[in-house]
Amino acid sequence: MSKVRLIFKNISFVVGSDEIGLLSLVNEEETRQLIIPCDKEMVYQFQLRINHVPIKDSLLPETLWEVLTTQTDINLEIFINGIIEGKYRAILYNTKTYDTVSIRVSDAVLLSYISKIPIYIDELLMEKQSVKYEKESNGVSIPLNAMSMELLNSALSKAIAEEKYELASHLRDEIRRRK
Repeated sequence: MSKVRLIFKNISFVVGSDEIGLLSLVNEEETRQLIIPCDKEMVYQFQLRINHVPIKDSLLPETLWEVLTTQTDINLEIFINGIIEGKYRAILYNTKTYDTVSIRVSDAVLLSYISKIPIYIDELLMEKQSVKYEKESNGVSIPLNAMSMELLNSALSKAIAEEKYELASHLRDEIRRRK
């Protein structure tokens, strides 16, 4: 199984919503981009770290990581290995013991950002889910199968209101497929 190393690039909100954030990860060559939806609480957590807010150093993720790195010789990787019902699946992988633990993908990205644990994705999944990365782009595309039901329903309502019926049809089909 081949894997692709991912690097956190930035975070933003879905246009028209302050409830859903988008984590942008790129491959090492910065040619492909993977978008991971997240909740507003996760956006807040990233903003604390990106803006170097002093309190971040005493928050639980940083504290636990400090304990792990000073009291163990653990060696970890994060691996995104699938997508089910609009949610990416990820595992935290101990490269010495081969033990794995499931982890929510947005939490995995935050952990990677804090700790510099490398994050990887299955190469075939990256090919299927990623889009071309353009540094100066003002928008991103999200594959329908990576959208939650909440996001799909919101996008459907917006597409209908804006009379974008072809898009509305694709969104409706994805919603029906999941039901």
